Amino acid sequence: MITHDLRVIADAILDKKGQNVVSLDLRPIGSAITDFFVICNADSTTNVAAIADNILKETKEKLGLKPLRMQGLENSFWVILDFGNIVIHIFQSQYRDFYNLENLWADAVRKEYKYRKPRPAKTDKNAE
Repeated sequence: MITHDLRVIADAILDKKGQNVVSLDLRPIGSAITDFFVICNADSTTNVAAIADNILKETKEKLGLKPLRMQGLENSFWVILDFGNIVIHIFQSQYRDFYNLENLWADAVRKEYKYRKPRPAKTDKNAE
């Protein structure tokens, strides 16, 4: 199920124009912090906040999850949403470049996420 959870989070980010969305699988390297990081960036604090809000909305509606901890919402330079086994980092672009988390966790398995077209709504052909 973790793959599905990561996809829901990635889609929530991409729906709000998040950039460079990646997940890092920290399990093989024995991290005690979490199992996965999801990392993305946006060009403005407004966009960072919108991404965070959409993740909170989508994870609650689609996965029934609420974060254990949140940090950074007051300034939206770097927002961290901690769901226990998944920790999400939403950076304003220059801060992502500066902190370079992917390089710090270079041994982790990395997966990139791209925008997917929404599936058309199912219609009931027997209706009417």
